[in-house]
Amino acid sequence: MPLLWLILIVLVLGAAGYVAGRQRAMSSAGGDPRHLHSLPVYYGSNVALFATVPALLVLVVWLIAQPMYIDRTVAGEIPAADIPQGSTLGLVMSDVRRVAEGLDLAISQGVMTAEEEGALVAGESGIREKLAQVGVALGSDVSPITLASARHYRDMTATGNLLRDVLVLLLAVGGFGYAFSKTNRDFRARNTVEHAIKLSLILSASIAILTTVGIVLSLVFNTVEFFRLYPAAEFFLGTTWSPSFGGGSSLGVLPLLWGTLYISFIALAVAVPIGLFAAIYLSEYASPKVRAFAKPLLEVLAGIPTIVYGLFALLTVGPLLVSAFGDGGLFGVNWMSGASSVSTAGLVMGIMLIPFVSSLSDDIINAVPQAMRDGSFGLGATKSETVKQVVMPAALPGIVGAILLAASRAIGETMIVVLGAGAAARLSMNPLEAMTTVTAKIVSQLTGDADFASPEALVAFALGMSLFVMTLCLNVLALYIVRKYREQYD
Repeated sequence: MPLLWLILIVLVLGAAGYVAGRQRAMSSAGGDPRHLHSLPVYYGSNVALFATVPALLVLVVWLIAQPMYIDRTVAGEIPAADIPQGSTLGLVMSDVRRVAEGLDLAISQGVMTAEEEGALVAGESGIREKLAQVGVALGSDVSPITLASARHYRDMTATGNLLRDVLVLLLAVGGFGYAFSKTNRDFRARNTVEHAIKLSLILSASIAILTTVGIVLSLVFNTVEFFRLYPAAEFFLGTTWSPSFGGGSSLGVLPLLWGTLYISFIALAVAVPIGLFAAIYLSEYASPKVRAFAKPLLEVLAGIPTIVYGLFALLTVGPLLVSAFGDGGLFGVNWMSGASSVSTAGLVMGIMLIPFVSSLSDDIINAVPQAMRDGSFGLGATKSETVKQVVMPAALPGIVGAILLAASRAIGETMIVVLGAGAAARLSMNPLEAMTTVTAKIVSQLTGDADFASPEALVAFALGMSLFVMTLCLNVLALYIVRKYREQYD
């Protein structure tokens, strides 16, 4: 049975359960809802929940677990001696899945019969022609082990799908019958439905936590594997970044961290003053008409894709800096040899971060109680004195949080750095030289056919873990500052 049909059947059962449960409850109360423990809608919702939720949950788990189980089972039956020279088990399994999909399509579309499938012999041109008719292309000859594994894979998939359909339908019908039999005027349907809603809310809240845990664990395991292959001291203290997949790599992270922090510092030096002053003007000095026009216009910057910012840095800002600081430029000295530099990426990234600082700071400043401003005015303070001595100290924790959020965004930026900062990993104080960052090197190390058994590929996870620790420290610092200063204004 197609998966879509199965889902539709379960949903139809749920809709029917809602109607049937509601009608049964009303019948048990003699048609008077005042005699029911709960509102009629709760009785219908209770039957619908029992008919759909358990079945759909089992379906989701089955769809995740079945492919993993079949892949592991079929791969375990392929002898290592039957893997072609120069290939791997993963590539063989890719062919197995393609052939299995092609056999299934060929039979379902009438291109091939089950008897013809059983008579197929590896190496015959017939199988390639049959699979080509249904749009399945094979990159190499179909070996006997590939064909046998593909047929086994297809058989296991068909059996698993049949068991899945039976189990899901039994759960849906069983849940429908159980909830319907419990429905009567004294049944506490509201309690059951609200408990189910509470569980769904808990599950939704847990998804973000579980996702974070999964990301951290994936980084930790691969980082530990990297440090088994490469000395940790050389990684953290090394000043040379020179990866080579042929061996003899120097994977010192210090040049990458320096480039990341240097570019982020320049970006914040641009974004924080402009964004903060813009927020103060819009919240304290601008008229309603100006604010209604300027604030959305400023926030448009946040919607521009970062690749556009990268092109702007490469094609506009970089050449402008070269015309000013390059050979024959405005100052007559050759301080900048190319358009890619720390300043190029930092200036454009600062422009991108302006709405992060201004919007958050504007909301935080507006959240300061008006009574604090009125009290300052009542004591004879001017507008500027009130902003400087009352409003800004009260909004300081939130403003610090906005700045640190912008810093985290700057540290994790990739496209602007790739196009605007260059690819050179170096330790230099010159902001007009090309440098690179951690994120750019994560992309370069995982681009192409990466062998995850080599330190040159696994180093990307160590770099990612380093970024994660940096942003975590920023968040902890922001939390500390917010708690420290918030006590003065609570």
